[in-house]
Amino acid sequence: MYSNKESVNQLTALLVKYGIRHAVVCPGSRNAPIVHNLNECPDIACYPVTDERSAGFYALGMMQALDEPVVVCVTSGTALLNLAPAVAEAWYQHQPLVVVSADRPEAWIDQLDGQTLPQPGALGRFVRCTVSLPEADPWHSARLIGEALLAATADDARPVHINVPISEPLFTFDVPQLPDVRRIIRMSPPRDYDCLCPEFVDGLIAARRPMIVFGQTNPHDFEGIDVEFLFSHVIVLHEALSPFPHVSHFDEVLFFEELRSKELGSKELGSLLAPDFIIHVGDTVVSKRLRRFLRSAANAQTWRISQSGDVEDTFQNLRGIIVGDPESVLQSLSYKVSRSKLSSTAYRRQWLAALTEAARHAADYQPAYSQMAAVKCFEEHLSGGTVHYANSTAIRLANIYASHHVWCNRGVNGIEGSLSTAAGYSVVADLSHVSPSPSPVYCVIGDLSFFYDQNALWNQNLRGNLRILLLNNGCGGIFNLLPGLDQSPARGRLVAAAHQTTAEGICRQNDIVYLKAETMAQLHAAIDTLINTASDRPVLLEVLTDARCDEQVYRDYYIS
Repeated sequence: MYSNKESVNQLTALLVKYGIRHAVVCPGSRNAPIVHNLNECPDIACYPVTDERSAGFYALGMMQALDEPVVVCVTSGTALLNLAPAVAEAWYQHQPLVVVSADRPEAWIDQLDGQTLPQPGALGRFVRCTVSLPEADPWHSARLIGEALLAATADDARPVHINVPISEPLFTFDVPQLPDVRRIIRMSPPRDYDCLCPEFVDGLIAARRPMIVFGQTNPHDFEGIDVEFLFSHVIVLHEALSPFPHVSHFDEVLFFEELRSKELGSKELGSLLAPDFIIHVGDTVVSKRLRRFLRSAANAQTWRISQSGDVEDTFQNLRGIIVGDPESVLQSLSYKVSRSKLSSTAYRRQWLAALTEAARHAADYQPAYSQMAAVKCFEEHLSGGTVHYANSTAIRLANIYASHHVWCNRGVNGIEGSLSTAAGYSVVADLSHVSPSPSPVYCVIGDLSFFYDQNALWNQNLRGNLRILLLNNGCGGIFNLLPGLDQSPARGRLVAAAHQTTAEGICRQNDIVYLKAETMAQLHAAIDTLINTASDRPVLLEVLTDARCDEQVYRDYYIS
């Protein structure tokens, strides 16, 4: 029987999954649940050593003989510090020592409780990875253990530290078997990408509902990509932040499916579109609905293609990481699966039908005068240039109407700096070309983002190619769409930061050409001026709307 501590059981199971077979264990009460599990597990041999200073070097000698990782397990407090000499030696010998330390709950650190000190980071730069496990979040705990063990088993082996806080009671051993945990694997193909992980390739070929999800990507990284066979057999979902010249209305598809499921009192409809194999390329995905949908596909396995090789388990079902250039990996994968028969035709056809219906709905919907109408009008008039969208409502509207790549600061998703980023882009646009008319750079931005970053216009470098579409409804409109927040009397003035500010004075102060629209007719005329008028100074169009109308128009789009 194993410990009743879930994080301890996950750790034990993952040590086995990553091929670790030997553990040096030191005495103590706080680490007793871990030691019990290691001793109980038939795949791990335990070697008791009382002195931690000696135990670390025992493990070092075992690694030298075995040429594989070895665990050294200690209790809380100064026991961990006594491993420092051995850990430092293992670092410089490139040995994958796996330090496992038990710990008191975080709340008791520095509270004059026994055997407590800040253990995470205590081994400094002599470990490649340090993680401290949460006691109440199984997914997070398993992911952290996987990150540490991937670091320990990397080509350039180094020590790692897994810290395990354990709350009392400590000594309940009533779990009959270890959990079935996912081992995350990481593969680096050769430079020519001729050899991809067989589990990756074979998994795609065998999948009946495969899906490729593109997050935010740099369009320069996908120029000339040749993946025609792959994309013609697998459903590809993407947003305006990815390098595709059309809109993918998957967010609307998922909304309609959720609505139909609720109306029929069934949870099965959404599962008909759920994938069983996911390839995740690029970075962040704006759609919270897609993230929620893919996280609910518990039986799917996700393969992440990234150059960093970092563990980024966005959809909570990560199986493996292919380390390399995503464009080259996808091209190689397309070639390999082209020699096989993929069994996903029906699934792709089902998704394409749903996406086509959603696209038709987007085209047919004629929003009343609002921020949505402004973005729709802007995108319909647009004929070239580079477009930056700010966060919150702006980028969500881009994902409905933008049929081109857009730039957006989605790394952390903050409202600050969106205008400055677009302005910085504009001052060097076409810098390598001798041109009196540099390419236009557009920034579509909400009022809070704009006023927060207004000093982006207080700059002598700006040229007439910077064009700004300011969506001003007098508040942070995104907060009107958050379920439940309407019950708070603080929403308008304190949360959504309601205001009555306009950009006219800011433009006058900074010699920016100022345009304004307050009706649909003014909007169309002003958008044409914003895009087509020559100017040696930046041009700003402020679209003044009502926040309640914006909210209703956006909601009507989804429910009409």
